[in-house]
Amino acid sequence: MSGRDENRGRPRNRLLAIALLCVGGCAVGPDFVRPEPPRSTRYTARELPRETAVADGRAQRFEPGPVAADWWQLFASPVLDDLITQALAANPTLQAAQASLRQSEDQLRAGYAVFLPQIDATGAASRQRSFAPSTNLPKKTFNLFTLAGTVEYAFDVFGGERRAVESQSAQVDVQRYETAAAYLTLVGNLINAMIAQAAYTAEIAATQRLIERGHDQVQITDAQASAGTVPYTGVLAIQTQVAATEAQLPALEQKRTQTRHLLATLLGEEPAAWKSSQIELAAFELPRDVPVTLPSELVRQRPDILAAEAQLHSASAQIGVATAAMFPQLTLSGSYGSASTSIADLFSGPAAAWAIGGQLAQPIFHGGALWFQRRAAIDGYNQSAATYRQTVLEGLAQVADALRALQHDATQVEAQSRQEDTAHEALRVIDVTYRAGLANYLDVLVADIQYNQATIARIGGQAQRLQDTVALFVALGGGWWAVQDRIVGDCNVHPSRRG
Repeated sequence: MSGRDENRGRPRNRLLAIALLCVGGCAVGPDFVRPEPPRSTRYTARELPRETAVADGRAQRFEPGPVAADWWQLFASPVLDDLITQALAANPTLQAAQASLRQSEDQLRAGYAVFLPQIDATGAASRQRSFAPSTNLPKKTFNLFTLAGTVEYAFDVFGGERRAVESQSAQVDVQRYETAAAYLTLVGNLINAMIAQAAYTAEIAATQRLIERGHDQVQITDAQASAGTVPYTGVLAIQTQVAATEAQLPALEQKRTQTRHLLATLLGEEPAAWKSSQIELAAFELPRDVPVTLPSELVRQRPDILAAEAQLHSASAQIGVATAAMFPQLTLSGSYGSASTSIADLFSGPAAAWAIGGQLAQPIFHGGALWFQRRAAIDGYNQSAATYRQTVLEGLAQVADALRALQHDATQVEAQSRQEDTAHEALRVIDVTYRAGLANYLDVLVADIQYNQATIARIGGQAQRLQDTVALFVALGGGWWAVQDRIVGDCNVHPSRRG
């Protein structure tokens, strides 16, 4: 081809490019890019040991790897498994989140309709009377029937509608991850409530034993005071201690009652109608092998972080929506219809009429509204970006707190267990001495009280260790992605599956 022919072909190529642009269009505004994951390989400033201290004969080992889908089964409690199954099926909060997710999916499917022509049909019938301008002509009353169809299609030249649908799609992701967060919170709260109920029950039993021993100690000390062997102030001191212990019992009963009511609520039951399921604290198996994912994997697993990322995506698409509003809008429309005084003549040739046309609208002056709307969209994106970073930091901190807590819990429970064992051994020795006639019964009661106090402290530490283990599983994302079909269903909405 000669140079002259090439020059002649270039205008045609440019026209072809412009035509393709009008049909396919381009999406103005930034294309969303996922934020970079954290580069750190650990959660704490100092490397933690791979294994906790041995407490109650059990240690926990932290191994790299994902959280299992049904991680609560590591606690080896069939009763707990059944309650979680019931809660997932009947909890109103989770059901509300799932309904909100389905609503956002349907709104997205409705949003896809913008890419198709809009076709409408109208029909009307009326009875009219015409008044002729000349008195020599008769006035006439007649029927008028109209039938028309219209077609309208807006060319998304600059991608404003595509960005709007992209924003809607990101909002579906927000709802999906918020539903997963509701699921994870439900499971964590249910397990913690069951652990708390078992701990309160054990603490109440130990406190009641403590009160009984205190009353026995008061009786013996009072008899000794009456005999003049001890001062009466000793009786008053023991009575004060017993009263203080009795004052703790109603608070423990109230906490156990509140925990039962919480469990009923989580299970979707009325507190008055639900019969509490009892699990002894010793029935919970402490998970030995605990998976710990890297921080870079955590941001791709925690539902709250993923929801913040999806919100950031939606805000990014809104910049494109605001930007496209500053460019021309092209719309093509057509209509075909007929009007007649007789229904039979509606479909005849003379009664038909049609029209076709296009409209190109270019914003000229809106008082700066379009410009500041775009600025507002950018500000919204910056806000979402800051919220995302804060959510990531909070997630990393929660994992770090849980890991530290498990290390400290193991050390604490180990010390509390030694204290309990020592108090139990002291009680055994005092009891043997008493049976041999070398000690009085008051010494036995004192040793028994110390043993029960050590037992109460160990129960609290053991429950805290179990709950901090739950906190770590929840902080790591709880493995919801492995069972998301049961939680959120099929949330992938594509144009090929429009409703």
